[in-house]
Amino acid sequence: PVGPPPALPPGFAVKATSVGRMLTTASNDAVYAYAEDEAHSSACRGACLQRWSPVTAPALASAQGDWTLLERSPGVRQWVFRGQPLYTHNLDRHSWSQQGSDVPGWRNVFLQPAPAWPASFTVRATLAGNVLADREGRTIYVYYCADDSADQLACDHPDDTQVYRLAMCGGGAPDRCLAHWPYVPAAEGESSPNRTWTIVSIDPRTGRFAAEGAPGALRVWAYRDRPVYTFGGDQRPGDVAGGGTGEWRGMRNGLRAFWLRDDYMQGIL
Repeated sequence: PVGPPPALPPGFAVKATSVGRMLTTASNDAVYAYAEDEAHSSACRGACLQRWSPVTAPALASAQGDWTLLERSPGVRQWVFRGQPLYTHNLDRHSWSQQGSDVPGWRNVFLQPAPAWPASFTVRATLAGNVLADREGRTIYVYYCADDSADQLACDHPDDTQVYRLAMCGGGAPDRCLAHWPYVPAAEGESSPNRTWTIVSIDPRTGRFAAEGAPGALRVWAYRDRPVYTFGGDQRPGDVAGGGTGEWRGMRNGLRAFWLRDDYMQGIL
């Protein structure tokens, strides 16, 4: 991302996710906070420590900005971020996990939450985790494209060539693309909640932007200026049959589900 790096003490990192900028350790373990804690005291002691490990600070660490320190015992200090003592979850099975947030009272720590998605969108549980879905519960997909050339230029924006997308989703036929991968329409009266989620006008024949109100143009939802889709092969809410479609499991020229939480597939879909 464009901008200065976050002000983090040594031993921490930030992971950009679809739900926000997640705080982690330098080894990519998710960091959590406990609702019963206070800035100067920890309620996680005794049996609690069998499941949760305080994120301890080195001997020479000092408070800075949003970061302070809590002395758990003589010589053992725990990092505190914005008044929240920090922990890792001993039962997490993979990096950047959200599984610890299933435990009542515990939650992942974020430096910054992601902008809110449209109010009509929903969240659906799938075989692998939670996805963003439209008002009917259909999984939402995002198109990714990188030109197969030395410079690897992006080709997933409506202002870019649509040759790759049309070839992938319909063998070059716009009608087949619309049948297999329909755009997510914005209902009358809906408006963009922020600059991340916007409503755009698209010419369905070309896939390019169209003038608002132009004959045949569709008013659709876009994520970061790129239209989002559902998949015609999904039969019921929670289906992710279209996930990972295309080259490199959808990363080079294809579509991937809009994951809010991926517990099992590790980015495959």
